[in-house]
Amino acid sequence: MQTVLTSTRARQFNRLLPLLQPSSTRIPATRAFTMTTNTQEPVITKIEDLPVEEAKWVTLKRISYTDQVGKARTWEAASRKTRGKSGVDAVAMGNILLHPSKPPSTLIVIQYRPPLDSYTVEWPAGLIDAEETAEEAAVREFKEETGYECKVISLAMVEVQLGEGDEEPEQRLEDGEHIQRVVVPLSEFYDRLVEYSKKERFIVAAKLFHFAAGMRFQQENKYKI
Repeated sequence: MQTVLTSTRARQFNRLLPLLQPSSTRIPATRAFTMTTNTQEPVITKIEDLPVEEAKWVTLKRISYTDQVGKARTWEAASRKTRGKSGVDAVAMGNILLHPSKPPSTLIVIQYRPPLDSYTVEWPAGLIDAEETAEEAAVREFKEETGYECKVISLAMVEVQLGEGDEEPEQRLEDGEHIQRVVVPLSEFYDRLVEYSKKERFIVAAKLFHFAAGMRFQQENKYKI
């Protein structure tokens, strides 16, 4: 029952993704990186209506269309204002960490998301700058949030090659970003996500559960792929 509940909350998280970018964290050209120390739990102090003309990151759209039986209909949607030439809003980096003497792992990030008033368990992600490709944004955002250099190996995955004795690199976080890094062996990924889902004020992103559940399904069943 816990996993079902968490999956529902994860879908809520995914629907809110267009609203998750804080107005103080995206600087399109030169970035000022800072290191901050958490001194308290985040607290929401006010929620109020935001006129569309004052919104910096998102806007509302009314979509008019004709359905399958010829009837005219409308649909309301939220859209980012920051979409660049790539035509893609954002990237999320599924990742594999390869170490000479340790099993393959993945790196997840934990951060507070005000629209949910919860900590989300995710893969690193971020918006694409106006003149960037999705691949360039993936490498840049991964470096900023985790400190690691990576290479893109597929549409949605990056790979990090670690050396024996490498120390954890320094993050390059912007003002207002507070991101905890956690390295999890792939063999433990599903069980660790279930543990996080049971913690108070924690929400696991649906795509992580889907990825981990797919690996678990493949391990526990005899289907040939």
